[in-house]
Amino acid sequence: MDTFIVGLIAATLRVATPLIYGTLGELYSERSGVLNLGIEGTMFFGAFVGFAAADATGSLWLGVLAALLGGMLAGLLMAFFSVRLGVNQHVSGLGITLLLTAVSLFFFRLIYGEPRIPPSIRSFDQLQPFGNLPIIGPITTQYALTYISFLIIPLAWWVLYRTNVGLNIRAVGENPEAADAAGVNVYRVRSYALMIGGGLMAVGGAFLSLAQLGAFTYGIIAGRGWVCIALIIFANWQPAKVLWGALLFGGVFALQLRLQSTGLNLPYETFLALPYVVTIIALAIAGRNATGPAAVLKAYKRE
Repeated sequence: MDTFIVGLIAATLRVATPLIYGTLGELYSERSGVLNLGIEGTMFFGAFVGFAAADATGSLWLGVLAALLGGMLAGLLMAFFSVRLGVNQHVSGLGITLLLTAVSLFFFRLIYGEPRIPPSIRSFDQLQPFGNLPIIGPITTQYALTYISFLIIPLAWWVLYRTNVGLNIRAVGENPEAADAAGVNVYRVRSYALMIGGGLMAVGGAFLSLAQLGAFTYGIIAGRGWVCIALIIFANWQPAKVLWGALLFGGVFALQLRLQSTGLNLPYETFLALPYVVTIIALAIAGRNATGPAAVLKAYKRE
């Protein structure tokens, strides 16, 4: 039983990692007043770019950097449509998801063809800060990107609530007209918030291809981007609460994998649906009192 629980906790942290990156990325976007539905495509694009760059250069960290830059470009593209042109945020976000997914698949086939076995690389090694110590050793045996994801949560809180950059982001997300009157460039602030968010989303996707799987597959994201949008509501747009939402989904996801191995006589679709059902229930409960930024979905045009 102890081994089961320890393994479950360790797996929860790994599963939560891409969700933390993606949800924090969406947090920056929505705090600036832009709902970025391009998150699913951005994570997919980050997974591909990171994998292809690491495969070409032999450096996993260069793959992470390439994914980060690719995600920032995706955020800039979102800013061009939703901020500069004032296109409906739902339409521009979904369009970017479709575009980035198609671009990723096109270049994947261009580079690798259509192999029967997906190409793979040697993934990141797991760090073992506490070696073989009982309980704490297996739990803390995690990837470097997992540790980084937990560090950027307090960093996001500090940026948003203790810096002028964060103040500007929150101001344009609540009342862009008042922020503009105070001398804040709404277009610029929303644009760099979307770039920061896009970079984090892409790194979340790259974690899957460079660490957890060591390969790129067509279904690698598997709806995690949409889960992140739900988690941002569950977290009530607060960086600290992002952790609890990611751990909730990650824990249930890891649990269903272990329940499948116990031999329970249930259709496997039941296990696959369990994390999403729990997320919907948690969202329905927490979402009743959720209060997001006032200017989300509202395009700003300077008079």
